[in-house]
Formats: sequence, structure tokens, C-alpha cells
Amino acid sequence: MKLNPSLSGYTKEHQSAIEAKQLAAFIAWGPVVFQASRLMLKLGIFEAIHQTKDGLTRQEIVRQTHLSDYAVKCLLEASLSIGTVLVDTETDRFTLSKAGWFLLNDDALHADINFNHDVNYEGWFRLEESLVNGKPEGLRHFGSWPTIYEGLSSLPEQVQKSWFGFDHYYSDSSFPEALKIVFDEHHVKTLYDVGGNTGKWALQCVGYDQDVEVTILDLPQQIDLMQANVQGKPGAERISGFGIDLLDEHALFPKRESGLDAIWMSQFLDCFSMEEIVGILNRAKEAMTPQTRLYIMETLWDRQRFPTAAFCLTMTSLYFTALANGNSKMYNTDDLTSCIEKAGLEVEQIYDYLGWGHSIVIVKLRN
Repeated sequence: MKLNPSLSGYTKEHQSAIEAKQLAAFIAWGPVVFQASRLMLKLGIFEAIHQTKDGLTRQEIVRQTHLSDYAVKCLLEASLSIGTVLVDTETDRFTLSKAGWFLLNDDALHADINFNHDVNYEGWFRLEESLVNGKPEGLRHFGSWPTIYEGLSSLPEQVQKSWFGFDHYYSDSSFPEALKIVFDEHHVKTLYDVGGNTGKWALQCVGYDQDVEVTILDLPQQIDLMQANVQGKPGAERISGFGIDLLDEHALFPKRESGLDAIWMSQFLDCFSMEEIVGILNRAKEAMTPQTRLYIMETLWDRQRFPTAAFCLTMTSLYFTALANGNSKMYNTDDLTSCIEKAGLEVEQIYDYLGWGHSIVIVKLRN
């Protein structure tokens, strides 16, 4: 396995025994660490402390938040141990630590917290069953769908909000750089958007390039939703849909008589097992010519610039296990390259560090 040099800490022990024991205890109490920190944010305690220059006493926090002294005391003492607040022992005033500041101000962490609380928290209780059975057993408390995708429109409103908030936050951050790569560097004029969902990327494409024609390939019911979403928006007349079950090995991608410049797959292949990915890529290959390029945009955990990003991605893999589908994950470069090669394709170029950590893998027909 090849790792970004920033992840060198994964290859050797770097903690003292005391630090390792502290981390182990942190893991053992992880669920309540998460909930206590989430409530410090939700109940306004972090914000109240942040708004003051010299911090607040416990009594001042009680008055500002209208919580009981007992509730505030429990949360403050837990947060001291977690490391999100600090206390001045002379004045008994609490201030935010750097970690507390990030929890309060970082939008990415807000998306993560909401996603983990509203979508994943109960489902992860069945992570073991999911790993053993290869099915998203943690999804059952929401409904009896085989995967979360069939049930998205039926999930509770807050769950949907947190799911889409997480999904869009990370993908949207990479769009500006991705558009430059696809249209400024490679001059794409015809593009298949595979798994295009509501047409968010397609609208970005037709808005960026006045000549591009985009065809979205997705489930027929999703195509209906996409068409309703893009209707009346600038460039919508250059967006079309093609209904297809992408897991049906007999369902072929449409062929363009005049040729196809690009096939786009963004945060798509991580929704499938490696065997399923090979099948999808095989059918994509049949629609390609030597001039066609396949653009795969994924957050490959081994290519991350910062260990925190790799941590978040490997944890996200377990969402796929317990709730999404039971058999996919956030892949590394070796995994994805293996699937590409098994499908008779080859990697031509990789762009890294787009947005919050995306890579674009450009693929062509094997010579």
C-alpha cells in the first residue's frame, strides 16, 4: 500500500504508553464524547463562551442558556476532560480550547456532526451484523429498503437534511476546480453524468460552458426528479436524461454516433462493491472511443494531504457498511486502480487536492 507522506504516522508507533492509554480510554467512551460535544454546540454553551473576552463562570452560563446548574456542570466537566474547554482556576471562568473553537466554527465539522447524529448513530449499533452479513443492517430502524438510496425520499425530514448536507458539502467544494479541469484543460463538449442524481453537477457544467451537452444516466425515477429540478434553469435545454439501472449488467450505456468526449462519475463508485464497480466500468468502456475520457472524482483516503481527512474518510466507510449498502467504502488508489485495470481500462492522469480532498482520476481505453 502506498500512502501520502502526510500519513507516515500510519506506519510506526508514535505515542508514549500514557498517550496510548489516553487514546484507548477516549475510544472506549467515544459515544458519550460525541454526544456531550454535540450538545455543547446545540445548546449554545460553546457560542456563549465564545462571545466573551475573558470567558464565563458556570453560573453565567446557566443564566445565559437557561439550563439547570446540574446540566451545565455535567457538560462543562465532561468538556474539560474531552479538551474542548479550559478553566482558569483563579477565576473559575471557562474559555474555548482550539478544539472547541473548531467545533463551533468549522462548517465541515457541523456537516459531520449532523450526519453522524441524525443518519448514522443508531445504525452503527448494528455494525457487527452488517460486517458479518454484508448488508446494511443498521438501516432497518428507518425502513426495510435494501440500501439507503431507495429510501432517501422516505427518510424523516431532518435525516434527509443531514444526509444531503453532508453529501453536498464535500462534493460542492471541488466543483470549481473540477470544471476547470474538464472544460478548460480538456475542452469537453459531450458528457455523460453517471449517477447524476438531481442534476447539480450537470447544471454546473452547462452554466460553465455554453456549448456542452450533458446526458444524465440514473434510475428512471431519479431522472424524473432531475428533470423537474432543472426545468426552467439556465442551460436546462442542454441537459437530457437516460434511465438505467446501473447494477443491471445487461443495461448498456447509450452510444453516441458522433462520439463522446467524457463520462463523469463523481462520488459515485464508492456506492458500490469492487465487483460492481468492475461491471459498471465494463459497460462504460463499451460507450467509449479512443478519444473519450472517463473522469472519476473520489475522495481516496490514501491520497489525503492531512491525516484528519484520511481519518474522516475511513470512518465514512463504516457508514456504507452499516447504513448505505453493506458492501462499499471509501476506496484507496490501489483498490480503484485494480477495478479500472480489470475492466480493460488504464489510468492516464490523476489530479489531487481538489476542494476538501477529492482526486480526479482520468481513465482511457487500454492501448
